[in-house]
Amino acid sequence: MSQDGKALDLHKQKITIFHIPIVWFLVILLITLFAMYTGNLPAGMVGAMLLMMVLGEFFGWVGDKTPIVRSYLGGGAILSIFGAAFMVHMNIMPKETAGMITDFMQSGGFLNFYIAGLITGSILGIDSKILLKVGSRFAVPLLASVTTAILFGGIAGFIFGNGFIQTILVIVLPIMGGGMGIGGVPLSQLYSDVLGNDPSYYISLLVPAIALGNLFAIVIASILNAIGKKHPHLTGNGVMMPGLHFENKKTTYNINQMGVGLITGLLILVISQMLGVFIPLHPFAVMIILLSILRISGILPPMIVDGAKAWYQFVVENWTFALLVGIGITFTDLNVIIQALTLEYIIVVATAVIGATLGAGLIGKLVGFYPIEAAITTGLGMTNMGGTGDVSVLAAAKRMELMPFCQISSTLGAALILFLASIFVNLL
Repeated sequence: MSQDGKALDLHKQKITIFHIPIVWFLVILLITLFAMYTGNLPAGMVGAMLLMMVLGEFFGWVGDKTPIVRSYLGGGAILSIFGAAFMVHMNIMPKETAGMITDFMQSGGFLNFYIAGLITGSILGIDSKILLKVGSRFAVPLLASVTTAILFGGIAGFIFGNGFIQTILVIVLPIMGGGMGIGGVPLSQLYSDVLGNDPSYYISLLVPAIALGNLFAIVIASILNAIGKKHPHLTGNGVMMPGLHFENKKTTYNINQMGVGLITGLLILVISQMLGVFIPLHPFAVMIILLSILRISGILPPMIVDGAKAWYQFVVENWTFALLVGIGITFTDLNVIIQALTLEYIIVVATAVIGATLGAGLIGKLVGFYPIEAAITTGLGMTNMGGTGDVSVLAAAKRMELMPFCQISSTLGAALILFLASIFVNLL
């Protein structure tokens, strides 16, 4: 082969991270880390976004290239979360930097900003017939996932001597509650009102189950993705039901459309928060209902729909790993997870999450869903940590288009869990 031919082959095989040649990306990484360790990383959005994107793409690339991690442990998604959490846990990341990213995620609203674009684009990008057909039977596998999680987890806890009802209250229901904000905190207040003790006492009991359940949900999502590749008849690859002929075409959008989509997502979130004054639901749940009505009615002009799709595509492709780094730093406490790592506790949590997954998948198939999609949306959608968990699970499953259905499980399902908790807590 000629020298020119060899050079051409090397060019084709060039390794890139985030579409940047690896050598140049590593230069960017080193400059970013130098700025962080010397205290020169700008405060606020500039420094937080730069570090989250660079670390996220690096962890994501390593995780997606590492065989066992890639195939069975969530790949880049799980490494982005736990790589960032490990940096905080081991004090590799300065506290000032971790605090800045935490502020950006929470006070700065980046998490809501990301999810707003994701929900808006994914729902408006679904054919209205699909929304009607899926929505009419979605509650069935969701109820099945809750039932099997309670049975599996409760029996496992009983076998280990923790008590059937107590295991359900302290482990299973917190796992299924949609995270801390709409699950753990209200549950702790409910337990305090009925049983006494300060809510903080119950928070300390619930947090390990929520964190560990989220970890198992991410891992199982990755495993389900691998199963789907080996057994294609079990999955729609992001489509909930067979026979819907949903075309998920890769479309190139222009910058103007992205701007329209950005405004649309933010406006729908603001409207949903205003409606939340009258509707006792989480703003994301209101968003899903409102967007579904708008999509089914067909009243939105094509420019709005196309803009929402364009912004969704931009957000998913450019900020998913960055967000997962933020989740690792802000919401993933390795101390809590490590303290919960007794063999019995791990088995009970794993059993509950597996139970939810199996129940959702099996019953979902009976009502016409693909079992893997049903297991991800109504099983793992119930067992992860709400919005942050939804992103992590779907990234591991490589099915981000399922976000609206996971959000239904995380938000509306949380109300069901609180109702069940009010029943079980009075049985003690």
